[in-house]
Amino acid sequence: MKRERGHPLYWIVRAITWFLSLFYFRFQSFGSEHIPETGGCILTPNHVSFLDPPMVGVAIGHRVVHFMARDNLFDAPVLGWWYRKIGTIAIDRTKGDLAALRTALNGLKSGKVVCLFPEGTRSLDGELQQPKGGVGFLIAKAGVPVVPVYVDGTYRAWPKGATWIKPKKVRVYFGKPIPPEQFGVDSKGKPDYDKIVELVMGRIGELKPD
Repeated sequence: MKRERGHPLYWIVRAITWFLSLFYFRFQSFGSEHIPETGGCILTPNHVSFLDPPMVGVAIGHRVVHFMARDNLFDAPVLGWWYRKIGTIAIDRTKGDLAALRTALNGLKSGKVVCLFPEGTRSLDGELQQPKGGVGFLIAKAGVPVVPVYVDGTYRAWPKGATWIKPKKVRVYFGKPIPPEQFGVDSKGKPDYDKIVELVMGRIGELKPD
């Protein structure tokens, strides 16, 4: 399976963001080699700041990342254009958005990397929250490796409600991929969505630096 090349603008903006992050956030990333070179893959970071998506994106230099983002972010003309250009998947968080899940599944099965935030929205205290519904379903249906991710420092730099981005150190940690075979089934032999999410959230928490 060939690796997705992505739009040239994706790589240009990533390079600029990476360069700026090195100076402003003293940015570092660890473990991006755990992301497969080819084939579908799901990234599951914690979520504490609007900075999380760009920091995860700049930490990965060998794959194009398609983020799942709430649909109202597409309403802004320039930002909405950019999201569509790079293949961001719009999702309506007020309901079970089957169309968004279908789009994500199709992308994963065609060999793309999809990043979703299991918690759905930004944490108010910087700690892990309860995951949203639908995460376990998507993981089970996709049948691809899941790479847990922990983003550290973005909460201190730009927490929810803050009006200014502070120059705090930001680090992104990628864990070893969880193969599809590790996601269990219930007593009836069906995917156990709750256990899937519990496993993923546990792996995210293990990456948190001391």
